[in-house]
Amino acid sequence: MPPPQEVTAILLKASKGEANAVNHLFAVLHDDLRRIAAERMSHEAAGHTLQPTALVHEAYVRLVDQTRCQWQDRSHFLAVASQVMRRILVDHARSRGRAKRGGGWNRVTLDKALVESAEAQDKNLIALDDALNKLHQVHPEKAQVVEMRYFGGLTVAECAKVLGISVRTVARHWDFAQAWLFREISSDPSQA
Repeated sequence: MPPPQEVTAILLKASKGEANAVNHLFAVLHDDLRRIAAERMSHEAAGHTLQPTALVHEAYVRLVDQTRCQWQDRSHFLAVASQVMRRILVDHARSRGRAKRGGGWNRVTLDKALVESAEAQDKNLIALDDALNKLHQVHPEKAQVVEMRYFGGLTVAECAKVLGISVRTVARHWDFAQAWLFREISSDPSQA
C-alpha cells in the first residue's frame, strides 16, 4: 500500500479533474476496494450474479465522474466508495425483484432453495436500505457510521477520522444504529 501522502496527492489531482488521476487512484486503492466488495458480497446469497471484481468496476464507473467531490484522504474516498457499492447492491436487488415479477425473463430454476435464499437476501438488503434511509432522516451521522462500517468495511477509527468525531462516539453511534435498525426491520410487517 502506498504511503498516505501519496494517496492524498492522487486524490487532490482527481478532485481537480485530472483524467489519469482517477485511473491511478483506482489502481492504488484497488486492493482496498476489492476487500470492501468481497466483504459486502460475503453477506449475499450464494450464486449472486455480481462478483466482487464486477462490484469494484461498477463503483469505478460511478465514481469516475466525482470530480466535484473534494476528497480529504483515503478513508473519505473509501467511505464514498462504500456508499456507491451499497447503492449498486440495492439497485441490483430491486431490479431482480422487478424481473422476478414479470420483467420479461423466463426463469428456470435448478435449485428452489438456492433461489429462495437469494430472494430472501434481496428482501433483507432492501429492508435494510429502507430502514437505513429512515435512520438517515432522523440521525444522519449514525446512518453514515452504518454505511461506512457495514457497507464499506471501515474500522471504527477510520469512521472517526472521516466524520471528525471521537472513536468512542463512533462506537456509540454504531451500537445505537444497530439496535435502531433491528427494531425498525423487526417491526416492519412486510418483513414477517
